[in-house]
Order: sequence, then structure tokens, then C-alpha cells
Amino acid sequence: MSYSLTTYVVDLDVLHASVGSKDDKLRRMIGGRFKQRLSGFDDHFSHVSEAGGPSIRDAIRAVIEGGPFDEQYGFVYGYAYQWICEFHGRTLFNNDFSPMRSGWLETVDKGLAELGVTAVGVEEFGFGRVPSPLPDPELEPCYGEWSLTECRKALEQWEAATEEGKAALDPAVLSAAESCMDWCRTAVAAGRGVAGFFF
Repeated sequence: MSYSLTTYVVDLDVLHASVGSKDDKLRRMIGGRFKQRLSGFDDHFSHVSEAGGPSIRDAIRAVIEGGPFDEQYGFVYGYAYQWICEFHGRTLFNNDFSPMRSGWLETVDKGLAELGVTAVGVEEFGFGRVPSPLPDPELEPCYGEWSLTECRKALEQWEAATEEGKAALDPAVLSAAESCMDWCRTAVAAGRGVAGFFF
């Protein structure tokens, strides 16, 4: 089975504030920008609406309104939160993480740690949960964040790593670690953080 990690550079405060904001303009703008993709999502998950669950547009509305939520469809609200994140943020290059095998996030974090980079880790994207009051998805999407401060610290740690240490890593792990540092650079340059969704 393969997995995927999608990351965004985003103002985390703005993202968090969207939940329960009751900002109908935001909801309408998201629906307009992603109209075709949202329809494609509903087509893919047609079994949800057929069972009486929320459409993705209904889920986005519920997240922005702060509820009500149907607890058995937690994953739909998790995806709704991702659409809100994508609206506010910018998707980052993730070819080193999509598709990927089980255990890859842990492998990359071990490589980062070997280089002394401990301020950030990709494994947390695979275990975190979307913020309250959204119901927890049973399985996915998992969610995590790196703050601007964590990204800055990670870059400092990366700069202190030796070229010999980097060369000693498996090339695929080094490439993934470099992608992580590119995410941090992009976030620092924008004065924002990184949000990640694991599927």
C-alpha cells in the first residue's frame, strides 16, 4: 500500500482562525476557486452522500461555521480543512513523499536526526489530527504543522550539518531531507509555517 504527504506553506494563524469563523465569503470563494475539483471529490466519494453523509461543500460549510458535524464522517471534514488550507496557502513540492511506502516518514526523520536536524520532523504529519472542534477522522487524513520558529531552527541545524554527514545518507533520504529544508526556506521567506496532510 502506498501513502502520500501533501504540504503547504500557509499562515497558520489565518488557517486556524478559519475554523468556526462563520465567514460565508470565504466559503463562497473556496467553492468558486475549486469548483471542478470539489465536484470531482464528491464523485470519488459518492458513497458518502449516498449513505446520507455530507458533500465536501457541506463539510467546508460546517468547518467554517464550527459545526454541526456528523462524527461518523470525520474524514470528510478533514479533507474540508485541507481545502481551506489550500485556499490560504501554497502547495509545496512533494515528489519525495508521494507516493511513498510505509515507514518512509520515520526513515526520513532518522536521516534528519543523523544530521542534527531535530526542530522539525515529517513523522508528526502521519500521527497528528485536525484541530478541534472537527471530529477525528478514523484513519485519514492525518495532519501536522511546523511553526515559523521551528522552520528557522531547522534551517540553522541544517546549516551546521557537515557535507560528509549528508553524503553518508542514502541518496533518497538525502533528497527527501533536502525537500524538507526547501519547505522550511519557503516558509521562512514568507514568514509563515508549514501544514501537512498524510493519506
